[in-house]
Amino acid sequence: MLVEEASPANLTGLRALQQHFFSLLQTCDTIKKLKQIHTQIIVNGFSQKNFLLVKLLSFYITSGNLLNAHKVFERIENPSTTVWNQMIRGHSQSETPHKLVELYNRMVEAEAEPNEFTYSFLIGGCARSRLLREGEQVHGRVVANGYCTNVFVRTSLVNLYAIAGGYDGVRKARRVFDEIVDRNIVSWNSLLAGYVRCGDVDGARRIFDEMPERNVVSWTTMIAGCAQIGRCKQALHLFHEMRRAGVKLDQVALVAALSACAELGDLKLGTWIHSYIDERLHAGNQPLLVSLNNSLIHMYASCGVIDKAYKVFIGMQQRSTISWTSMITGFAKQGHAEEALGVFQWMQRLGTDEGRPDGITFIGVLCACSHAGFVDQGRHFFECMNKKWGIVPRIEHYGCMVDLLSRAGFLDEAHRLIESMPMKPNDAVWGALLGGCRIHKNAELASHVAQKLALELKPDQAAGYLVLLSNVYATAKRWQDVALVRQKMVEIGVRKPAGRSWVQINGVVHDFVAGDWTHKHASSVYEMLSKITRQAKLEGYKLDISEVLLDVE
Repeated sequence: MLVEEASPANLTGLRALQQHFFSLLQTCDTIKKLKQIHTQIIVNGFSQKNFLLVKLLSFYITSGNLLNAHKVFERIENPSTTVWNQMIRGHSQSETPHKLVELYNRMVEAEAEPNEFTYSFLIGGCARSRLLREGEQVHGRVVANGYCTNVFVRTSLVNLYAIAGGYDGVRKARRVFDEIVDRNIVSWNSLLAGYVRCGDVDGARRIFDEMPERNVVSWTTMIAGCAQIGRCKQALHLFHEMRRAGVKLDQVALVAALSACAELGDLKLGTWIHSYIDERLHAGNQPLLVSLNNSLIHMYASCGVIDKAYKVFIGMQQRSTISWTSMITGFAKQGHAEEALGVFQWMQRLGTDEGRPDGITFIGVLCACSHAGFVDQGRHFFECMNKKWGIVPRIEHYGCMVDLLSRAGFLDEAHRLIESMPMKPNDAVWGALLGGCRIHKNAELASHVAQKLALELKPDQAAGYLVLLSNVYATAKRWQDVALVRQKMVEIGVRKPAGRSWVQINGVVHDFVAGDWTHKHASSVYEMLSKITRQAKLEGYKLDISEVLLDVE
């Protein structure tokens, strides 16, 4: 309960009243109560008491009311260092990080003495906002003012260079890190994250192995780093090591592991993680990150278990644009075009309550139309991207439309669309048209497309498209052209990359390459393939030789 306005007659009474307001600020839990306390502070003549103002500013800033904090701050006649620090902290986490250096300069002009917290907040804000030049200037002030030995300031500098400096910044971060005498886990994690952020996972692993201790952030950073560059087996190996080390799994670590499961198709581990979430997080009434549910949707959809992905989606209390996009893309990839478009229509009906469509959403929508042959719907969605949602089509959207039209046989329209594109078409766009030429046996247009590709691509990139062109000629029984294409492939040294597939057996993911005999069970595998082929022939299967590369007849 707030005290009534009072006029204490002695110093002891004033101190007691100030302490009472301080206690009220410490236990305050709503903005409404804070404003009431603030009013009483002003009425009782304590509006310049820095120790009260620090608490007041801290609550405003923590609750996201930076504007109110500024109004209070601008009325303070002689702010203490701690008061300045609160305002610098507030801006370091805000949408106005450029005011950080401005505040610091005002602080110096006011002859307030910066301390280690000032520089930590200041450098942290520069790091979050990628203000490298400003951060380097602050580094100079740190050196000049003798705070280089402070572990918190140096850790902030490591974080600055690791986040904002790119690959060269990581080297600077390492130099700063090497000068820290009393390194802590935060220092190590900042350096580790810098190596991961610039894609040097091998360098990150060396740092990881050097660490005297690791926490959940260390493990999660390594797992996420491996998953992001496609080293998914390594990511899951680290995840299993993390579990064996007895480190408590947090939601961010689970997101990283699910991402690797999705890429490898490791349904068994993905399902175990889902069970872990239900048993450990749901059971404890711990709110789930939206990104964790999104990762579950992506994992199940990538593994082909679309019904479980949809069950997760339906059960979400809160969804983001990524949630909707993951579900739409998952349905589209599994050939459930009507379901994908149904989810998109649902998303549109909700408006912006749970996120609005973005460019990636429309890629999923157009892919669904392409797989189902929904040409009219595809044209409609492509047109309304910009008109309704203000999304300018990128080259990926044009590629989807070319694929849709080409698959459906509208080759001339697809060709005109390519010629009208506002950007230069890439090999994927031309390749989509070439694929349509193969389906609909249009050798003339295929020849024109191949000439375009020949001008655009390096020899090592042309393999798939030259093979596709050869197949088009073979379908049209133009054997001389087939031979010419094959000869060109030999002359420029083109080799088509071998086909690769993965299969999971008893929790172990095995990968196979066409024509490869190095697998320990290769003999059994090829023997089984022969049995399947013989059985298929007995069941009436006939070999399709319409696209063989030679006139076998």
